[in-house]
Amino acid sequence: MTTRTANIGLSLGADICWPICYETLLSDLDLNIRHKGEQITFASERVSIKPFNLQQPGEYDVVIDRLTHWYSTSREWIKKGILLDDLYVYNNPWSLQANEKHTSYAAMMRLGLPVPETWMLPPKAYEDSDDLQETLRKYARMFSLEDIGDELGYPFFMKPYHGGGWKGVTKIDDAAGFQAAYDGSGTEVMNLQSAVLPHDWFVRCVGLGPQMRKVNYDPSAPLHDRYCMDINFLSAEDQSVLEDMTMTINSFFGWDFNSCEALKRNDVWHPIDFANACPDSQVTSLHYHFPWLIKANLRWSIYCAATDRAMHRSLDWEPYFDIAKQDRSPREKLSAYAALAHKKFETEQFNDFCDKHLPHLDELAYNFFASGTLRDAIHQKVCSLFPDHEIEEFTELFWSRIQLWREQEGQPQ
Repeated sequence: MTTRTANIGLSLGADICWPICYETLLSDLDLNIRHKGEQITFASERVSIKPFNLQQPGEYDVVIDRLTHWYSTSREWIKKGILLDDLYVYNNPWSLQANEKHTSYAAMMRLGLPVPETWMLPPKAYEDSDDLQETLRKYARMFSLEDIGDELGYPFFMKPYHGGGWKGVTKIDDAAGFQAAYDGSGTEVMNLQSAVLPHDWFVRCVGLGPQMRKVNYDPSAPLHDRYCMDINFLSAEDQSVLEDMTMTINSFFGWDFNSCEALKRNDVWHPIDFANACPDSQVTSLHYHFPWLIKANLRWSIYCAATDRAMHRSLDWEPYFDIAKQDRSPREKLSAYAALAHKKFETEQFNDFCDKHLPHLDELAYNFFASGTLRDAIHQKVCSLFPDHEIEEFTELFWSRIQLWREQEGQPQ
């Protein structure tokens, strides 16, 4: 029997609250797992940013990454770890870097998902470069915003093709508004997407490995109220569709941790924003749903580290495209895509592993989320975001919402 310590790295930016909770609960779990001829203990460490030799040995088995989408040094260190040290990281840095929202729309249209009609516009303005003027003179063509607006139909949304956390998103109701929004868009390349209005539900489905959380979402509310606290608000079939859709998207792009926003209208779920491969993880926005995230992160990272889960360095889209070509209903195709996803995420093996090795997590989490450590983590995060006169009010608000979760969902079975 060999022994080893599975090292989990936390690659962090401005994160405050969730790492504290993750580290405390991992320590409280006090794991010593026997798995396939190994006796495995676990440790976590916050990853430092420093110079590195490309051939120096890797320090971690798994990295939970929160920096790749914007910080180049950490992204390139992670790529090196995957290529040379067999590091497992979520999410895939190449996919995260290359596949922006525009690509995700095109890919899911290819699979037949009911993405609303979407256009791309050239930018209003450009940063000057050596070949720019000649390129535009030869190949840029005049176009009519009025004609495009009439063809797409009002209302629609204009948003940056690469995303950006609701920055630059504008609802366009008429031609004058379209002209004003385009004139103000600067050098951004914009997507236009038909609005799904009115709709019955706006749901954000968060996926972490094969674990799913469906949240009633209100984008018009202040940030701390956008994640509504409704539970059991969807039918079994609606839940199944959203889970299959999110599993399909996440497995297609190699994103273990991602969220899918979808709107329901006339019994059809329309995915509208689903390239969010570094989802919000802060208690100040998740509040009631925050304990689910911590527990899901623990389960998936521990499973990946203990089983030495192999990183998929490249993406294989052909099995999905093969299903898309088949003469089957949209729901049957979605189920087939999801079956591929469950295989990729090893859902059955994961559930068996958690049942065997992590049955005590629920009780530990129930107790932890009533602890002074949790309250202090909330307070630290609130202090970093809110003015002094609101700190105690919002600390208490987020604390009370987590206590409601303990009462309604958190009690160990």
